[in-house]
Amino acid sequence: MQETEPHIQQKRARFVVPSRSDSLLGNFTELIGGPLGRRSSPGSISPGFFTVERVLIILTIAAAITSILIKGYCRVNGWHTPEQFYATCYSDFPELFNSRGLADGVFPLFDQKALFEYPVITGLIAGVTAWLVPGHGASPERTLGYFDVNAALIAAMWIVVVLATARINRHRPWDAAMVAVAPGMVLAGVINWDMWAVAMLAVGMYFFAKERPVIAGLFIGLGTATKLYPALILGALFLLAVRSGRPRAFFVTTLSAAGAWLAVNAPIAVVNPAGWRYFFDFTQDRPAGYSSLWFAYNLVAERLQLVQLSPGAINALAMDMLLLACVVIAALALTAPRRPRLAQLTFLIVAAFILSNKVYSPQYVLWLVPLLALARPRWRDFLLWQAAEALHWAATWMYLAQISSGGAAQNNIDMPYYVMAVMLHMVATAYLMVRVAWDIWEPQLDPLRVQGVDDPHGGVFNGAKDWFRVDLKRPAASVLPWRRRPLKSLEERSGLGFQDGGGTSETSHDSVSSSHGEAERDG
Repeated sequence: MQETEPHIQQKRARFVVPSRSDSLLGNFTELIGGPLGRRSSPGSISPGFFTVERVLIILTIAAAITSILIKGYCRVNGWHTPEQFYATCYSDFPELFNSRGLADGVFPLFDQKALFEYPVITGLIAGVTAWLVPGHGASPERTLGYFDVNAALIAAMWIVVVLATARINRHRPWDAAMVAVAPGMVLAGVINWDMWAVAMLAVGMYFFAKERPVIAGLFIGLGTATKLYPALILGALFLLAVRSGRPRAFFVTTLSAAGAWLAVNAPIAVVNPAGWRYFFDFTQDRPAGYSSLWFAYNLVAERLQLVQLSPGAINALAMDMLLLACVVIAALALTAPRRPRLAQLTFLIVAAFILSNKVYSPQYVLWLVPLLALARPRWRDFLLWQAAEALHWAATWMYLAQISSGGAAQNNIDMPYYVMAVMLHMVATAYLMVRVAWDIWEPQLDPLRVQGVDDPHGGVFNGAKDWFRVDLKRPAASVLPWRRRPLKSLEERSGLGFQDGGGTSETSHDSVSSSHGEAERDG
């Protein structure tokens, strides 16, 4: 027994301790004894029942219950307008259950006369969950049952997102706590089915990090068939493939994703072409949606009697804005002194899509939370951003209450305050983009790379040499002063020790140097 126990300890991954590596969390721990002590050796000493993943699951369940409790008024009194907005308990589930014929047995995309403005897998989820509610008709009991069934499944998907985020980087599982307790997830998690797409992308990123591009592409394709945004990660993979000269991972993942998407969409397109095409037609023809930049502009233009933007003009401007942002992101990726991490590029592209899109629903915040936890796990910026999103969430319902109730402005939130909340949400998201971009441009500021790692989320790109880089006469990352700092000083600050195939924190410097030597020499 004495001979095998050290071997068991060598197989455990040493963790970054949040209370040591994040000054904000360190201050919060003063009431419970301060940051975790050195002799606890996280990842080497067994924590008993309360492992990291079990604690994360407990936190997620508590957050999911809170999310459902927020809808308590509507669960008791029903989802009626404008009360559901005043009580901030609106959800798309009851609305679609009653207005799209789901309560009467209509199955989206298979009924030739019914139109459903969501991608295929979302339509399938909406139809299957309606089958799970006993009875027939749009009674209050069945409406509540439909909400509860979907809320329970959302909670399950939430746990999947948290676990996938925790396992992508085995040295930093606690970063997934951001996903578990994010106020944005609590407030907006059960508005719509977005959590399904978030879970599929998170699982896809997990398998890509484990160098399983076929399975990763499968989940990315299924996520795209649920909500279009997971396909944006392919842009990040393309940039990393160009930078590293490793195109195979990009092509395999893309082909797998395209195959999965076609396997889901092609049968529906054949059986019901009009129903399948309706989602794309609806997206193209709809006017500016709530909380988008374009909607805010039209509100101000209407108040000031200026020319408002038509759907066609918004489509063109939104596309131009997104393309411009992607060009800037590509330039950053190809000129940075060190190859960006996959999560950083994915976050920037998805955030650019959100800011330029013609609609921003409050639940879109779910898209960014796991990506930020991987791209920049810093709690201060995270909480500031979440505070702005929470304010926008409340302002959206108060504005909808005003326009649906027809009440006097003094008893509601007036348009200028709603527009300011929209602008605050956009500024907060843009601020995060700047911080992530700055981490790419100055790698010594990257919260992960300061620990001596390269790209634990990047799969085959992790530790890869540069194949193509536009040289702007900046010093290579390998000669930046921060690369010469002894790892021991970093360990003292973060409590991190790496173990690649065994070894203790005292020998972690050598193991890190050897495993990433090629990447450092190449810059």
